[in-house]
Amino acid sequence: MTVQNPSPDSHAKESVLTSLIATLVAAGLVLLCLWASQWQYQRGVDRHHRNFVISHHVALAPENLTLAVTHLADSEWRTVTTSGVFDSKHQILLRNRYSEGKYGFDLLTLFHDEAGITYWVDRGWIPPGATAIESPALPTTSSQRVSITGRLRLQQSLPQGSFFAVSTSGKGDLVSKWNAQSDTQVKTEVFYLDLLTVSEKSMTPSVPVVLPELTDGPHMAYAFQWIFFAGLVIYGRLLLRRSR
Repeated sequence: MTVQNPSPDSHAKESVLTSLIATLVAAGLVLLCLWASQWQYQRGVDRHHRNFVISHHVALAPENLTLAVTHLADSEWRTVTTSGVFDSKHQILLRNRYSEGKYGFDLLTLFHDEAGITYWVDRGWIPPGATAIESPALPTTSSQRVSITGRLRLQQSLPQGSFFAVSTSGKGDLVSKWNAQSDTQVKTEVFYLDLLTVSEKSMTPSVPVVLPELTDGPHMAYAFQWIFFAGLVIYGRLLLRRSR
């Protein structure tokens, strides 16, 4: 029985096919690396812009809330002043909040503004109860008219946390969830305030909501890293081609 060896042409075709497949795989990996690099770069640009907006708006002089809401989209993070009455009958504890590494809650209280609008106010961090089943001690809430200063926040930046009996969908509808949680029938605004000071000194938060960390993060470094990976793929493909 005679065994026929593959012809030189067959070896050549197989070699060309293998080389083509390796080149296509390398090209796909390079494109994937470049896409990942662009994605990280854009995340870095977006985060830098967000940090700039926060820093710029926080540094602005306080503005009356009634003026700020006329250009709401450009007023987030700006310090605003207003007056009204806190509604202690409608309060929510936002759990999974930390202060200096200690677990606790953020206290949300409904606020009836003298301008005729109602919205939620985040009154800052409060410590938990003495035991896991003990409710935390809530700060006093005056029923009198007070003047407040706070940071204006828009609904899309509301704290993404776990609420008692309310799930979060990440769709920017947390104001309606807060309303459902407190069983209020009052129409509330789509913004809220991080409380800073109150004319009634006893209501000024001992631990107000802190600003987010204003760093650009590692996104730009990751963008260059993915470009480096793309270069490694190209270099490896050239080495493989030379060795063959």
